[in-house]
Amino acid sequence: MVDEVEKITPAKPVKDAAEKTVRTAKLAAAPKPETVEAFTMAPAEMPEVFRDMAEKSVKQAKEHYEKMRAAAEEATDMLEDQFETARNGFVELNAKAIEAAKANADATFRFAKDVLAVKSVAEIIELQTAFARQQFDLVSAQAKEMQDLLTKYTTETQQPVKEAFTKIFKDVRAA
Repeated sequence: MVDEVEKITPAKPVKDAAEKTVRTAKLAAAPKPETVEAFTMAPAEMPEVFRDMAEKSVKQAKEHYEKMRAAAEEATDMLEDQFETARNGFVELNAKAIEAAKANADATFRFAKDVLAVKSVAEIIELQTAFARQQFDLVSAQAKEMQDLLTKYTTETQQPVKEAFTKIFKDVRAA
């Protein structure tokens, strides 16, 4: 067939409309290659199958999109809540740290004032021992308060994440 087309189609340009018409007619009359059986299905069958598959795919895509959108909104809300809880925790922790620093500075200034009023070395040693004991107790209490605050806010911050993961695993198991 390729040889016939080469015979019909000249290599030189067509000079007039008559030659062009004759050449077009010969190409149209040339034998066509045989079609493959797989592509000769009735035109109504294949589009119906594809239409059903496409509709099913679109429906599934919409369902998955809605699930992903809902999950993303949930995750965003959870993160916002966590950030707000963490922010509140840091604000309270900073306030406690400032309060502790003020208490320690006040105790140190009282100690310095008391040392200046002492008349003997024995009184200085007694004051120093009492001050050290008080500061140890004060710093221990402050550290415990800070630890309790950190534990409280860490738990409050982690709780939504724990609940979210528990829900996700339940949903996955149910699916």
